[in-house]
Amino acid sequence: MERDLGIKEELIEKALSVSIHAHQSPDQCLVERETPDCPSQVVVAFRGSWSPNDWFAGDGKAKPFGETKVDTKMFPSLKGIGNKVVATVNAAFMARFLRILDHESGKFREEVTKAVDKNKQIIFAGHSSGGPIAICATVWFLEEYVRSNKKQTPPRPLCLTFGSPLTTDRTFCHAVQREGWSDCFVHFVTKLDIVPRILLSPRSSATELLQEIPPFSNQQHNADEAKLASLFVNVMKNASGVASHAACVLTGSKHTLFDTMSRFIKLSPYRPCGKYVFCTETGRLVVVKNPDAVLQLLFYSLQIASEIELKNRAKESLKAHWTYEEALAKSLAAHNVVCLKNLRELPLSSDDSVDSNVKTVGAALNDLNLSATARLCLRAAGELEKQKEDNKKTIERKKDAINKALKALEEYRTTSENDGVGYYDAFKTQKKEEDFKANVKRLELAAIWDEIIEMLKQEQLPDEFEADKEWVELGTCLRRLVEPIDIANYYRHMRNEDAGPYMTKGRPSRYHYPQRWREHAKQLDADSSGESCFWADVEELNIAVTNKKPWTEIKDRVSDLEKKLKKWYDDEEVKKDVFLVKGTLVKWWRSLPDNHRENSCIKGLMPS
Repeated sequence: MERDLGIKEELIEKALSVSIHAHQSPDQCLVERETPDCPSQVVVAFRGSWSPNDWFAGDGKAKPFGETKVDTKMFPSLKGIGNKVVATVNAAFMARFLRILDHESGKFREEVTKAVDKNKQIIFAGHSSGGPIAICATVWFLEEYVRSNKKQTPPRPLCLTFGSPLTTDRTFCHAVQREGWSDCFVHFVTKLDIVPRILLSPRSSATELLQEIPPFSNQQHNADEAKLASLFVNVMKNASGVASHAACVLTGSKHTLFDTMSRFIKLSPYRPCGKYVFCTETGRLVVVKNPDAVLQLLFYSLQIASEIELKNRAKESLKAHWTYEEALAKSLAAHNVVCLKNLRELPLSSDDSVDSNVKTVGAALNDLNLSATARLCLRAAGELEKQKEDNKKTIERKKDAINKALKALEEYRTTSENDGVGYYDAFKTQKKEEDFKANVKRLELAAIWDEIIEMLKQEQLPDEFEADKEWVELGTCLRRLVEPIDIANYYRHMRNEDAGPYMTKGRPSRYHYPQRWREHAKQLDADSSGESCFWADVEELNIAVTNKKPWTEIKDRVSDLEKKLKKWYDDEEVKKDVFLVKGTLVKWWRSLPDNHRENSCIKGLMPS
């Protein structure tokens, strides 16, 4: 297990043991500070709850799955960067974590601080509904201690959950993978456990089943099998809708029935995030990292062959939630681990195969009861993953063309400056052949970058792309060099008269996205990195002055722009050619009131 997951077996067993004991703890979390087999780690496990009110916030009418958007002030990474889509989580579990975090006793924060001070790795763990709290705690720690770049950066935490329900959405998973945190999350699921699937169904279907879970901690419990069967079917029908819709997306096929039904029936927003380890009855552990594949496995591995099995399977699905200690003890002792890595080549049938690897993988798939349809879904998940990597390689090959075009525009900028006219004004007037050539390069770059941004919008690139340092830097170069002449072109053709100001109506996504990449990478405030588009503000303010707009109405905008220009110039994000005497900026600034110019923060940058 340590070779496949990087986690010692003793640590997994300890995390599970503390998680189970946490259910009886009077505190919200149980801390194991001294672990003989793992002395450099501290286990913090969270107590579970089976009260529907602890699973679903509010009355569930407006939000049938109890979802909410995360607070990006506390979790700034949990969003799409370019598209600004904020991650969704289960509101009740997030609220519970925040109560633990802000509890007046301060126990949780105190334990975290102690571990960090001793440079110990923290293992956040939870069984059942303690799992979502562990997930929230892990992301909080990663934001608070790892991404914040504090001087003392502790070891990365681990999140180990056992039978945890799904409580985070695709954007959450995207953000975690983009930040490189995915390996911090490892979820153990016994094949028959219904709880990891339960929130694929709405409150109306899940509530009654939740109430049936606690009694099954007693192995002698006798339940109403007919009732359990009905509840089991309701949950799995909803899970079927989610898995089938996701399968259509994976295969790129359009399902008009699902499109129509989605207008009336809301599907669960929750999706897997991190590595999953499926425990089978034979003692085999099957490791899967691809979140699309995990979703399909959660559905297909809990199927029944006939109606005859239904009552027994429903009963087993609740009983399995309380057998993790026995199941994992058996599996870890067997050392029988299969990692499903090359999903595209999974065998549809391995009965006649002579290849030992294929037989091993095939046996694992058989243990999970995966039909040919299920295996095709897993293959599709692998194919989509491969397609995203191929798309990235395709655009990587365009880096040379991008750099050559940028170099040509940099030379154009230098030539224009030597002529005493900034390249912004040279491009705007279009008097020379060099201006025409610069426009060709601008259009070449626009075509390449528009293709990249469209791929991002369609989720056709790997999650890590927007955090790739080379592309962040290249995007910044694009903005600073090309966007000014895009703005010049916009106002040269007076498109503002029909479409409105560039910043509100005309700015392309190829500049919005890279700006947000940089702001995220540098942990800057949103919209603070506007050095590439200040010309649009100059143009609009110049129009306001020309139209004799009252000074009192624009003076604050002027002062704000001047402060930003001064900072950008001091930080070498804006070059000195913008202050050439013949340029638009200088001409506009000189038209401002004398008393304002006399006290302006950029007075010293203006030519005498």
